[in-house]
Amino acid sequence: MMISDHEMDHVPDEAFVWLWLPDATEPVVAGRIARDGDRLIFNYGQRYLAREDRIAICHPELPLRRGAIAPEAGLSIAGCLRDAAPDAWGRRVILNRAFGQKGNHADVMALDELTYLLASGSDRVGALDFQRSATHYIPRTVETATLEELLSAAGKVEQGIPLTPDLDQALFHGSSLGGARPKALIQDGDTKWIAKFSSSTDTYNMVKAEFVAMRLAAQVGLNVAPARLAHVAGKDVLLIERFDRTRTADGWARKAMVSALTLFGLDEMMARYASYQDLTEIIRHRFTAPKATLHELYGRLVFNILCGNTDDHARNHAAFWDGHQLTLTPAYDLCPQSRTGNVASQAMLIVGDTRASTLATCLAAAPYFQLEAPAAIDTINRQIRTVQAMWDTVCDEAKLTPIDRNLLSQRMFLNDFVFEGAPKSIEVIRIA
Repeated sequence: MMISDHEMDHVPDEAFVWLWLPDATEPVVAGRIARDGDRLIFNYGQRYLAREDRIAICHPELPLRRGAIAPEAGLSIAGCLRDAAPDAWGRRVILNRAFGQKGNHADVMALDELTYLLASGSDRVGALDFQRSATHYIPRTVETATLEELLSAAGKVEQGIPLTPDLDQALFHGSSLGGARPKALIQDGDTKWIAKFSSSTDTYNMVKAEFVAMRLAAQVGLNVAPARLAHVAGKDVLLIERFDRTRTADGWARKAMVSALTLFGLDEMMARYASYQDLTEIIRHRFTAPKATLHELYGRLVFNILCGNTDDHARNHAAFWDGHQLTLTPAYDLCPQSRTGNVASQAMLIVGDTRASTLATCLAAAPYFQLEAPAAIDTINRQIRTVQAMWDTVCDEAKLTPIDRNLLSQRMFLNDFVFEGAPKSIEVIRIA
């Protein structure tokens, strides 16, 4: 069902923010966002502030207090609320619903942020949802569709073909998900999954490349979201288990999350200033188990470089928020990226103003992760040896073709450039 002309003519001026408190299976209304020029201002509800179990949606960005809370300088909406909004893919789905075939050519700015929040599915990442009512919660969800139906719907959106009502509902369920690639939500028993599809613009099998990276990341000892491959209608589908949902006897509980971009106080236009070095400072002061978390993050940095994942932007790092402390989430979106030459750089700065995708840069950053040089070198060498040892096993599991296997091994994983400037104690190994 497309968004009606009536709805398009009446751009919303406010939305109510509903929140799943820790371990709760039903949401409560926490507050309201309303327009103030080109900004969205947040106010907590008085009844919410009177609750004994209240928590800040995000501290210090939205502290528990009465009165209007404006976005931080440079932002048009609080980052923790923007984290729950759809990104490029979800916005394409919503544009398809709003404009039909014209949606394929419509700018994502055709609708404003508040409209996207209210027009996207309710099963969004984290523990927030947005409603027009402060008293009645009506989830924008549908019955789970089959993977084949979702795959068909995603393909039509990419082509700019208006969806039938059934396909529209099937894909709309996942419209609040982040990222730019086609994806949807499915449920299998007591587990919820994010299904990621191939795109018509892919120049290599990105679905299988991400699966290989996720599986190898787990093999090197990183905390990674479980992943598996499915083959549907002649196409590969990557299934990533959702770690922000927990099945209980009373229903589904949701875990609140904030992105690293929000922790930095930045938006997408300022994301180039985000850095691992700055994230280590936040971890030391605000995270549970800071030393172990720093070592885990260092391992993720090293692995991103070893596998060629240069898309490690600040929305691809996140933390759980329980109202008191932050805890690093499992790793996700570990996808090797294509490159035209050997030289590459990470999306996030690593140390100082350096973002070069080399192990030498990792070693220079090691002190900020509370690692001395020998321990950092040990982490790097252990990952290199594990990638080499498990390479054939994981590629066989993914049923990679010889062409795709060669592409990953020669252009992305353990690329020659990552070893430039590294000391002799770093093991330079090529995948056969």
